[in-house]
Amino acid sequence: MSLPSSAAFARPSTGTLVLLASLYCAQGLPSGLIAHALPVLLRQHGVDLALIGLLKLLALPWLLKVFWAPWIDRLASQRLGHHRGWILPLQGTVILCVAALALLSPQSLFGSGLWLLLGLLLLINLTASTQDVATDGLTVRLLPERWRGLGNSLQVGGYKVGMIVSGSGLLLVIDPLGWNLAVGVVAGLLLLMTVPIWLFPERRVLPFQPALAETALGPRLLWQHYRGLLVQPGMLLWLAVVLTFKLGDSLGSPMIKPMLVDQGWSTGQLGQLTLISSLAGIGGAFLGGLLYARIGVLRSLILFGALQAAGIAALALLVGNGAQVGLVYAVALFEQVADGMSTVALFAAMMRMCRPEHEGADFTLQASAQLLLAGFVGASSGVLAEKLGYEGLFVGAGLLGVLVLGVVMLHGRRVRVSGVSG
Repeated sequence: MSLPSSAAFARPSTGTLVLLASLYCAQGLPSGLIAHALPVLLRQHGVDLALIGLLKLLALPWLLKVFWAPWIDRLASQRLGHHRGWILPLQGTVILCVAALALLSPQSLFGSGLWLLLGLLLLINLTASTQDVATDGLTVRLLPERWRGLGNSLQVGGYKVGMIVSGSGLLLVIDPLGWNLAVGVVAGLLLLMTVPIWLFPERRVLPFQPALAETALGPRLLWQHYRGLLVQPGMLLWLAVVLTFKLGDSLGSPMIKPMLVDQGWSTGQLGQLTLISSLAGIGGAFLGGLLYARIGVLRSLILFGALQAAGIAALALLVGNGAQVGLVYAVALFEQVADGMSTVALFAAMMRMCRPEHEGADFTLQASAQLLLAGFVGASSGVLAEKLGYEGLFVGAGLLGVLVLGVVMLHGRRVRVSGVSG
């Protein structure tokens, strides 16, 4: 996607940054509730572990959204605007679902009403994942090329802030406030996060251009949309970058907490480490966004990818040294900062490959492909840790992170030789 030279360097307005931060924070709020707070609360109410495990299956819409994303790019509301016409009703649905959870008693939800709880959570995931397509499409259109790193800092940072508030934050306040009021606060925050998109004049600022979209609306739209993306020059090599860039991190990071548990770390210590390292990750995301604007996409991918690999390999230093709290924090914080920087660089680079009026689905396909392979690799981390030991796993994951930089360099060489955008 190319932009006029003046637009490519214009810094986004404060209003644009507030809008994007609010949208991604709104996505993080229900995600933190589902991923971090509810498993603890369910177990405290005696819910079977097998049923708690179903929470992971409820996240399937985040992987499957690639199948309906083209319709979100193709259909627009004449009254509300294109992306805004999707975001407002979908975010409104999430607010109603969270408000419903706040109105019900925990004894009912975690007992006889457990299937109602799971149904509401599935609806939240379905609407939030669909909204994510529209939000990503709006982000790509709003951000000039140079400042997409900063925009993705807001994406990563806003999402993590939302998860911290409704995950760790909810667990901290639920005893003094009670379930109903604590979850009601989450619903209120979601409503507050809706104000910027409600005030955003999308029809005037970003009018929909249907001439750039596919003509089909039926089943052929899915094929037309993604075929158009895949035949773009250099796209297949770029997808190889997307698939491999985070593999080292996906292989090593799931075993950080089990390693520390094996060395005697308590739940409270791990909770504190998670909170502080998450804040460090947010800082890394913003640092990565600022550096991206200065050094460009290829240098950012190589530099931040190398730091990511070093951070994962450095975790091997903690094996047998869990009692050295200062060392654990130093390595964990470095790894999270590097992860935030590398994630921002990858997401910003993915935005470069999105076509006008195809931004939401084009970004979604890349993100879904990356998550799917990373999920399979992450699922094998426990088996490999048992066979290789923690130290062998972390060193191997770091080496894998270095090796995949070769794919980044190969893509960069193709871009220089052929002049392909990306």
